[in-house]
Amino acid sequence: MTHPPRNLRRHEGTVSRLDRERLLGQRGAVVWFTGLSGSGKSTVARAVEERLHAAGRLVYVLDGDNVRHGLCKDLGFSPADRTENIRRIGHVAALLADAGAIVLCAFISPYRSDRAQVRDVVGAGFLEVHVDAPLGVCETRDPKGLYAQARAGKIPEFTGVTAPYEAPEHPDLRLPTGALSLAESAAAVHDLLQKRGLLAPPAGS
Repeated sequence: MTHPPRNLRRHEGTVSRLDRERLLGQRGAVVWFTGLSGSGKSTVARAVEERLHAAGRLVYVLDGDNVRHGLCKDLGFSPADRTENIRRIGHVAALLADAGAIVLCAFISPYRSDRAQVRDVVGAGFLEVHVDAPLGVCETRDPKGLYAQARAGKIPEFTGVTAPYEAPEHPDLRLPTGALSLAESAAAVHDLLQKRGLLAPPAGS
């Protein structure tokens, strides 16, 4: 593991996270959608984004494909690269949450240890949502034809086929998207945020 040089220190601004959260009337948070390719992670995240934005919330989606065009374009899909991908995204999400935003992260993130590391970085505002669609349902959807290519041996280390997926053992929310409608899934995430007090300003505001 690489450690920062000793001459680096964290600088705190005069405007605090609480100040930003009071201004926005919400708490900074990271909602981490994890699940197989085709389970509906990005689709649900975008539906939640629309719902929160319509309600006047500061919300932002970090999506797996998008970050690999820039922030993580140097990474492949080996176990080590997957871990580094999630590490980088976790720190970006934490910075956005510190700004007071509700960050919706849609990533396969197949390893429990990687997701646990993100939870440690983010802290109390981290919510893990398991977008739980059976492999057969995901293969039926297969919008990019990835499962077919993986089955044909054209894509190595494909999660769910030739690479493992470690499902959350105790997620904050489980969404069986093979049974729930998109509207029901988005409503469930919204309800979770509300119940955790993340759609209200900090206490004492």
